[in-house]
Formats: sequence, C-alpha cells, structure tokens
Amino acid sequence: MSGVTAKIDWFLRNFSYYVVPAAIFVFSLAALSLGHSIYDADGNRILPFAVAPAEGPDQTPASALAALAAAPPVMFHDTRLAETPFWFRFRAPPSNTPQSVELPSRHAQEVACWNAGDMKLLGSADRTKATGLLQPMKAGFALDLGTHAQPRDILCRSHFSGPARITVEAWPQDELALSKLAYHHATGVLEGGLLTLAVLTLMTALINRDPRYVLFAVWLVGNLRLGGITMGFDTQWLERTIPADWMAMVRKLTIAAYYIVTYTLFSQFLRTELGRVGYAWLLRAGSRAGLVLLALALALDFADFLPAMWVVVSFGIFVVIFFLARMVIITRSRIALWYAAALGIVLFSTFSEVIAAAFEFKTLVGTLNSVTAALASSLVAAFAFAEQMRVERVEREHAEAELQRAYEVTPVGLFTLEPDGRFVRANTAMQEKLGLAGRPLHEQRWQNYFEAGAWERLKEIAERGGEAEIQALPVGGTETRWYLAKATLAHTRIEGSLQDITERRKATERLRFLANNDSLTGALNRRGIEQVLENSLKQFDESSPLALAYLDLDRFKLINDLYGHQTGDEVLKQVCQRVKWSLGDTHYVGRIGGDEFILVLRDTAMLPATELCRRIISDICDMPFQLRRRSFQVKVSIGLIEITPEMRVQDAVSAADRACREAKKGKHGHMVIYKENAPAFQERAEELRLIEELGSTFTPTGLSLVMQPIMSLRAPEASLDFEVLVRMQDSSGTMVPAGKVIAAAEANGTIGELDKWVLTSTLVWLTENLPRLPHTRFVCVNLSGASLNDEAFIEDTFRILSRFGAVVKYLCMEITESVALHDIANSRRFIDRLKSCGAKIALDDFGAGYTSFSYLKEFAADALKIDGTFIKRMHEHPANYAIVEAIVELARNLGMRSIAEWVEDYATVEALAELGVDYVQGWAIAKPMPPEELLRASSSASFIADERIRAFIAGAPHPGPQGGMPASGMH
Repeated sequence: MSGVTAKIDWFLRNFSYYVVPAAIFVFSLAALSLGHSIYDADGNRILPFAVAPAEGPDQTPASALAALAAAPPVMFHDTRLAETPFWFRFRAPPSNTPQSVELPSRHAQEVACWNAGDMKLLGSADRTKATGLLQPMKAGFALDLGTHAQPRDILCRSHFSGPARITVEAWPQDELALSKLAYHHATGVLEGGLLTLAVLTLMTALINRDPRYVLFAVWLVGNLRLGGITMGFDTQWLERTIPADWMAMVRKLTIAAYYIVTYTLFSQFLRTELGRVGYAWLLRAGSRAGLVLLALALALDFADFLPAMWVVVSFGIFVVIFFLARMVIITRSRIALWYAAALGIVLFSTFSEVIAAAFEFKTLVGTLNSVTAALASSLVAAFAFAEQMRVERVEREHAEAELQRAYEVTPVGLFTLEPDGRFVRANTAMQEKLGLAGRPLHEQRWQNYFEAGAWERLKEIAERGGEAEIQALPVGGTETRWYLAKATLAHTRIEGSLQDITERRKATERLRFLANNDSLTGALNRRGIEQVLENSLKQFDESSPLALAYLDLDRFKLINDLYGHQTGDEVLKQVCQRVKWSLGDTHYVGRIGGDEFILVLRDTAMLPATELCRRIISDICDMPFQLRRRSFQVKVSIGLIEITPEMRVQDAVSAADRACREAKKGKHGHMVIYKENAPAFQERAEELRLIEELGSTFTPTGLSLVMQPIMSLRAPEASLDFEVLVRMQDSSGTMVPAGKVIAAAEANGTIGELDKWVLTSTLVWLTENLPRLPHTRFVCVNLSGASLNDEAFIEDTFRILSRFGAVVKYLCMEITESVALHDIANSRRFIDRLKSCGAKIALDDFGAGYTSFSYLKEFAADALKIDGTFIKRMHEHPANYAIVEAIVELARNLGMRSIAEWVEDYATVEALAELGVDYVQGWAIAKPMPPEELLRASSSASFIADERIRAFIAGAPHPGPQGGMPASGMH
C-alpha cells in the first residue's frame, strides 16, 4: 500500500513540475503560431501625399495649396529635425462606412486641416486640446471624415519636434478603434510590467539590503520612459498628463539620466568581470560622457540637443560593445554572458531611434524597442528573484499568523457561514456580540440570532455586494441591537463582518426627528410646521377653511433670567403640552423660536378658530404652571389670520407674526385677528422693502485681520486654506475679543460697515498675495445676520465682489443657522447670487440649532461646519461620536464637504480622520495668526506643533483623489 502511495505522490509531483509547464509552453506556442491576435487591425491604407515646408509663419492655406501643386506625391517624408511647420495635401478615398485619416507621427506637436476645395477649417489639435474633426489618436492625431461618396481633398499643416516621419493612413473607424485599443494594450502591458518588475526589484533590495537592486529598479523605470519615447506615450506618467511645455526638457533629462544610470548599473553589477578585462580609463570616459550629456540637456534646446546627443550616445554604445565583447572572450562567465547580452540588447533597442535619425534606416531598427527591452530586463531580473523565492514561504507563514491574530483581536465581528446558515468560524468580537462563547459553533445558525428576513438579506448582499442594516434578537433581556452587515461569497460559504451601529442609528433617527421636530418640546419645528402649512394650502378649498395663529409668550425672558434656562425649558414643555390638549388631533402646533409657536388650524373657519384661540389663552393664562415648589404665571399673545388660497407660506407666517406683535402691544392675553382682505396683508408687501439703514460713522481704527488655517485631511501638505477673523486694539493697547467687537457693531448699527470692511480688506489682501498662496483653494469669511437682511449691504457686497472678480472664486461665505433662518427667501436669493459670482457657501455651527436640518434643502451649500461643541466632546459619550459620524455621512450624501471646528488635540484629529471628515480647524492645527505669518507657510500642516499629529498626518493614508469637492471648486 505504501508503494502505491509513493508512486501516486511521484506522479503528482512530476506532473506539477514538468507536465503542466510543458503544456503551458506548447499551448502558448501553438496560440502564437496558429491563432490570430484579437487586436489584428489590417484595414489601414497608406495614402500618397504632397508635402512642402512652410515658407513662413504667416503663410496662408491658399498659398500653401498653390505651393503643393507642383510637389510630387510621396508615401512618407522625414522632417530631418526641422522645426518649421510642414504643409501636406492628400486625397481621402470615398467610403460607404465611417472613415478616419490617421496622422500617426508621435513627434507632431500641433495639426490643423482644411477642406482643400473651399478652405473650410475641418479641425485643429495640439497636445493639450482638440477642436472640430481632429482628435488625439494613439501617439498622433486622427481626422474623422465619416462617410463620403466622393474623394475628399484635404490640406493639413503640422509642426513637429524631433526626428519625425510624416505618413498618412486611411482607416475604417472600427478598425482604427481596434488599432487604438491594441496600442493602449501594448503601452499598458509595457508600463504595468516594467513598473511591477521595478517594485519587485525594490522589494528584493529591501530584503537583501543591496543598493544595486535599487539602482536596477531605477534603470527599469528608465527603460519604461525610453520605451515611452519610442512608442509615443511618454507624454503621461502614472495616468497623469505631463504639461506640453515640459516635454522637451523631460525628454532631454530622461535620455541623459538613463545614460548615466545605465553606465552606473553596468559598472556595479559587472564590477568583477570589468576588473579583469582592463581598459578602466575607457570605462571612465564612457561614464563621464554622461555628465557631458546632462550638461547639454540643461544648456541646449531640443533641436540642438539631438545632434550632440547622437555623438555622445554613439560613443557610449561603442564603449559598451567593446567591453561586452572583451568580457565574453576573456572571462567566459555564463552569468556575465547572459547579463551582458541582455544589457546590450536593451541598450541597442532603446537607442534605436537615435540610430534611425542618424543613419536613416528607421525600418531596420523600428521593431527593436520596448518589447525586447522588457524581455531582456526580465532575464536580468531573474537572478535577483532567487532570494525572493526563498523567503516567500517564511513571509507567508508570518502573514498567516499575523492575519489570525488580527482576526481574533479586531473589534468588528467576523464570521464564516455554511450555505444553510451554520457558523463555521467567528472571532472573539462576533462571539461576544451574539453570546456564542462556550457553545459549539457548528450547531449555531445565523437565523437563530437575527430578525426574520435577515438571512435572506445577508445572502443577497453576499451575491450582489453592498451592505445592509439588520436587527438582532435580544440576548438575555438586553436592548435590541442594530448591526451593519457586509458579506461576500467564498466558494459556497459566506464570509462577512458585523459592526454594531446601534448608537449611530439612534443618532441618525434623532437627526431625522430634528429635521421636522423641536428637540425640546417634541412639537414640529419651523420646517415641519411650514410643510404642514404648505400641504394645507395645496389642499385648500372653500369647504375646508384654513386659519393660522402665531402664539408668543409675553415676557418669558424673565423666567429664563430669574430662574435659569432649565426652568424656562420645563415651562415651555408644559405650555406646549397644554396647547396640544386644546388643539386635539386635527390641528398642528410648531415651535419656531424660543417662545414662539405657530398653530395650523385645519378645516376651521374664523369664528371657531377665534374661540379655539381664546380657549388656548385661557388654558395658559388662567392656570399657573407648577414646577417643583414654584408656580409660574405665563401670559400669551396670539395673532390669528384667515388663510386665502393665493397666499404663500412665508407671507402667511409673516402676516400672523405681524398680528401677534400688534397683539403684544395690548394687554396681556390679548388677541388680534386679520380676516381676509385686511389692510395688514397689503402692508406686508411694503414692509419687505423697508430695511434699517446702516450707521455712517464707522471707521476701522484699531481693527486688524488674523487668519486661522483650515487643514485638509485629504491633502494636509498641499493645502493652505484659512478663515479670516477680526481683531481690535483699543486705545489702551488691549486686544478686544472678536465677540465684543461684533456685539458693539450690532448695537450701534455699524455691523454692515464692519462686514464690508472685513470683506474688502480680505479681497485686497488676496489680490496682492495670491501668487504667494499656490495651495489656497478657499478663504472663509463670516457674515452677520443683520448684514444679510440689509438690502443696501447686499448690493454693496456685490459691487465689491465685481471689483475683485479674479479672487472671488476663493471666497467662502460662512452663514450660521440664525442668519439663514431669519428670512429664508432673502437668504436663498443672496446665496444664489453669491454662487453665480463664483463664491462658495458654508453652513456654520451645523448641529447646534434645533432647526439645523430645516435649511439643508433650502440652500445650495458647499460645506457644513460641524458645531465645535460636538467636536470638543466627541470622546465624552458615544452618542457625540455617533452624531458627528452621522453628520459627516449626511454631508457626504448631500455632496457637501465637512469641516470640523474646535479641534484641539491629537485624539480628535485621529478620530475625525477615521470618520472621513474633509477639513479640520482648531488649536491642534494652529491658532489665529497675522497674515504675514501665514504667507511664510507652504501648507496648513506647517503650523502643527504636536509631534504626534505631525507623525499621524505624515503617515496616514488619505482617501480618494483630492480633488473631490463640489463643482464650486473646494478641494
């Protein structure tokens, strides 16, 4: 029996070592020999053309056409490094299918084509843009001619750089698309293969601690760049386009650097063999020639550099060939032989274009370039990978052990299930969440621990991807927990994770409740009651009358001042409860201010509405409110209006407010009623145009601006955004806090002038210093509520913005909740005008007010600034953390950026980064500073003093591409 087992093992081992590799080789050889490439595109046709150099930069197409009349047709034309434009004319054959004409020269910098018959411009293109029928195609350009029954006579002008060859090829568009796909496939394979090989070589260098492998990795990247020059895709790097005006210098430096690295690599890897063959002086001469080439690259323009480069490179090739021949003859080292052969092939194929330009046999060497370079590089890299194979097993064992440890200690529940729901594996966190500890896992089923339907949803996300929120069954009398489940199929099993989101869900539900309800009383908030009123107006008819009451508690501020806001809040809750009892279930009450309420009385005529309001006044005024051992007498005023179908929500609320204010002028408990066609409704239209005038005595004595950096967590080292703050120095030299400055300006009516001074000073400073702020994307400026509601201020603001159009796009106006909600219609108009000028909008102190959600859908904001009280207390309670997380997710779903204020320590920075907050602001980053100090920095991260935060910023991965902000331009 053991003999049979040994033979089976022998067969399996030899099958794996020999039969399978041989089968792969034979199959690949057969595929290459007998099959056809899926990228075969042979529908192109070389077109003859007449060509002539331009007679001057101002030569017109008509004169060029006359000059080409006597030129003989050719199939190709070499520019011989000429920098002047060339005119060429060709005839596109008729085609019943869409046809394109390709101009494949990768040295073409710009092309323009005309219809030779009527001199109509068909299109133009360069390396940065294209118009008309011309478009970039592979390394050159293509002219889309569509279908045409008659031949088309085309005239083109092109400017070339380098040893260009002009050819014209007619393609069926589908064949050209296939050719383009083949081109990009070849470049992708070459780029991906060589970069992967370079990374593997770097890993080998780290394992062996041998700097020669680092040098080899750099050399491989050089192979890639030289291959890019050969194939015409060197205008990009890592999918990023290199600016066209950089290309000449990049190509010169690439060639010079590659020459130097090649000689260094040659000298280092074959140091022993080179020591045996002698002629060290010649090797030094070939190496020093690289310095000459580098100096020429820096000193000469591209046209003058190429001839000089040929001389230097030809000498270098001669030296390398000389030493390769001597090593093969003298040392007879097999390693040296293969390495030297590979290096020689790479060097020769890489500089094939140089040889082609010098000796004009492009066809001979045109096939030797990137492919042979990559193959030869792989041959050399094989020697370096020997050690890599030895350590793979050890690394794999270490990785498996590390993965097992991570599996057990991660706080997220991880699990593996059989297709019927039985547990296969569950880490410690998963067992704790479900109470699985001590029970045989294989006997437990998913269905026994979660709500009905949870198993079907888990299978669905495992098959289709995504995530789902599922509810667990209570364990041991505890509260019901909610989890976020993610899963995937691993063969027939389901593997996934389970994250407890109970607190986050509670916070989200709370936020949803706060979107329409008041957090203190539970009544509707402004948004909620206005939605009720709007829906009621839509359903309005004569048989269903509608009334609106505005209720305001008289002198309620005394309760807050005398007994504290907590007592005042309790009284407010009791008031709201009495109003609800009086209204019943058919009417609605909403709290829209500190002590102000709106009552929507549906299906109620004015007479019963009046009686209902009088009953509410009686219920509130006649019976004291008991709170512990105290009794409070509360008086109320009500403004009641009759709703008409043409009324808008804002107008109705405003009219009711006006009636209420009129009622407050009477005795306590008084009520004012506006019936249909009351004079107050006409007066409302006039009132909207009356704005309080700003004071005219404002002078900015002692005022100054300071700036507090705002750091991007996505690109901390590449952003220098900031908020502008105002400071004042009084006559004694003491700095007055900004809050007192603003309060004083509001008290004497000069707040608008102060806002205009801050805005103007900021824009002037930006205009003067913008060249010194290359990393600044936005500058935040606060706007007071009084200013926003001053029509004269608004017009002055837009006149100021019109004077500084070049920098307005950097301006981000911060508007707080109290400002935005004072007059929603006016605020919306102001914000829309700001955005039309290019400025951005940030909603400040988000989450602090009880109506934060009410204006999210009203205004097209770019960012939410999370109220600092949530940020400062994130670690005090899980709910604070969950609320911040929910706000960040909300901002992301609404297409806004999130900015966290009051960030004061390392732990907060780390937590916010994990939550995906976009920007942070606070003393952990930098305190407010003079503008001159800001100009000396390169980024907001430059000001960080905490070494832990510096290390975190430097080492933390930054999610996603930067640029990711709304269309307004925040990054």
